[in-house]
Amino acid sequence: MSYTVQVIPRKKTRIMQPEAPVKTPYGLTVVESCVTCPVHSERLFCNLSPHALAGLDAISSSATYPKGAVLFVEGQEPRGVFIVCAGRVKMSASAADGKALILRITEPGEVIGVPGTISGKPYELTAEALEPIQANFIPRKDFIHFLQQNGEAALRVAEILCNIYHSQHQEIRYLGLSSSAAQKLARFLLDITEGLVKDPKGDGKGNGPVRATLALTHEEIAERIGASRETVTRLFANFKRKGLIEVHGASLILKNRNALQEMVES
Repeated sequence: MSYTVQVIPRKKTRIMQPEAPVKTPYGLTVVESCVTCPVHSERLFCNLSPHALAGLDAISSSATYPKGAVLFVEGQEPRGVFIVCAGRVKMSASAADGKALILRITEPGEVIGVPGTISGKPYELTAEALEPIQANFIPRKDFIHFLQQNGEAALRVAEILCNIYHSQHQEIRYLGLSSSAAQKLARFLLDITEGLVKDPKGDGKGNGPVRATLALTHEEIAERIGASRETVTRLFANFKRKGLIEVHGASLILKNRNALQEMVES
């Protein structure tokens, strides 16, 4: 697969105030600097002091990538970390027969490739752009030196590693303790709508409709829950027939969370 990567050159003079948005060929609004990034305060690693952010910015190399671009592959020697500035990246593992399992999907502001970069061991997962993205790359040597010089950033990385451990533990429970594909899909739908505000026209018992964006295809959902695409398509039709969900394009409406929760716990 071939694709074009657009490298965004750094300016010699640091700009401390946001500039007019710059459009890329992929329709992304480029984040010019870690210091002026609109999401840095919302993310664990990027929520650093201005001094640390300036140091991070100095060792970062920014580029945009199209959907399907691979940042690194499972088993590859670690080159460094990527900070996802815009767009989402799917992190997956592959089996010998070619089947893939999506373990998580990153959001803007997340850092990927941390375990391999810190340990020096090969990347454990493959990182692929789920949509057009902008990402900052930091070489391994520069990243480790930055952590050695910045205790604040090192602590954030320790928290990231703990979160990765926790999420992988949850993933084992997610796949290993769910006895059927229906339970896995029900748990997936509950997970992506967790914390969302319920429709005020609900039944008043905490079971009103919940709306969310279903950004994954049936094939990608199958890779996420360890099932086949055909099984996922059949289960969606079954859930809709039972009145548990509605799907309109990329819009998902959970009409009965309690029933899905009972399915997971049964």
